[in-house]
Amino acid sequence: MTGHGRAGRPGEPKEPAAPAGPAESAAHDGHAEDGDPVCWLDHVCDACGAFRENPRSPVCARCGAAFAGARAAPAATALTAPRPGSGTAAVEAPQTVLVFTATAGYRHDSIPAGVAALRELAASRGLSVLHSEDPRDLRPGRLDGCAAVVFLSPTGDVLDDGARASLRGYVTGGGGLLGVHAAACAEYGWPYYGELLGARFDGHPEIQRAAVTAVDRAHPATAHLPEEWVWTDEWYDFREGPAGRDVRVLATVDEDTYQGGGMGAPHPLVWCREPGEGRVLYTALGHLASAYSDPCFRRHLLGALSWCARAEG
Repeated sequence: MTGHGRAGRPGEPKEPAAPAGPAESAAHDGHAEDGDPVCWLDHVCDACGAFRENPRSPVCARCGAAFAGARAAPAATALTAPRPGSGTAAVEAPQTVLVFTATAGYRHDSIPAGVAALRELAASRGLSVLHSEDPRDLRPGRLDGCAAVVFLSPTGDVLDDGARASLRGYVTGGGGLLGVHAAACAEYGWPYYGELLGARFDGHPEIQRAAVTAVDRAHPATAHLPEEWVWTDEWYDFREGPAGRDVRVLATVDEDTYQGGGMGAPHPLVWCREPGEGRVLYTALGHLASAYSDPCFRRHLLGALSWCARAEG
């Protein structure tokens, strides 16, 4: 059994907590050359999942395959319309994605791979990444410059009261929050967080293959998926499904295709909601480090991040 096993509660992990690493940041010049807008998928290699490093290049630098799009995406604009409800004139566009990975319980080995993938994905949208495990980076001064916040497999209670209040205000005021995998295992001491994300982790069986059903392919996070996608992951059960919380379920898992599912049908895996003026998307996928180099999963993450950051293109 890996991770948080069904026998234990996420707030009471059996594994010792790993020490939090120092906050780090990495700026990326992800701006494309000037040109007419095209679909963001045009800048993802269909063959290997890599992203177009040179927007003028018609072929993938990694594998040599041709990109689908004939033109490059436009450069990121310096001004943007204000977030809904802000009541202000056009302001400088937020250019940072804050990737938060603090853990006070089980720590996923996939976190470094996830951070690296999110840096590449954000750069493809003209955004830079600040990777942090310091709750002080979730204060208003920092969040004001964030296009989105990503909770990448945090566990346990990792936020102080100030960070909790700031995150709530940021999202309801128009910001975006992307929760990945163990984001559902965090902040059990903060009831509002469960409402914000949409569900709380309850347990999981062993890692195994199963069939994911894309029930809504009109969303950028699932638009590329086949109707049935066979995938290997750690299949989370939730204490309560997100139904009834104004959520839009994007993908489910078929419990008949794996052993140990405990929710019955439907079993939601990916959903989104819009609390206040903000955007929240949660995906239960992403336990394994290998997922973050998989082209299909990377497209899933890119679509999710782009939607949360209002950078669909």
